[in-house]
Amino acid sequence: MAYYSVLDVTPTSESWIPAYIAPANRLVAQYGGKYIARTSSHERLDGQGDTPALRIIIQWPSKQAAIDFMNDPEYLPHLKARTEGSVSNHYLIEGIDGLA
Repeated sequence: MAYYSVLDVTPTSESWIPAYIAPANRLVAQYGGKYIARTSSHERLDGQGDTPALRIIIQWPSKQAAIDFMNDPEYLPHLKARTEGSVSNHYLIEGIDGLA
């Protein structure tokens, strides 16, 4: 079953970004992930609150793949840099329609 990481990220510093992209890309692919969207082109259709600078969606082949990516020792310093250099939220969503 597919799982999706949905992130909203607003950088507070951009110094971490150049060193983040290549390792994140490689590790996402290593764990079977696929970027569905990485964009600053988004708009709010409903609701309130701050609008993040970036929206990122990654499809994973399983929940375990997403968790293994997040816990990979090579990713951890990049995760730390992202969380220290941005306001970000990461949600892991099971790819089901529980209301169908």
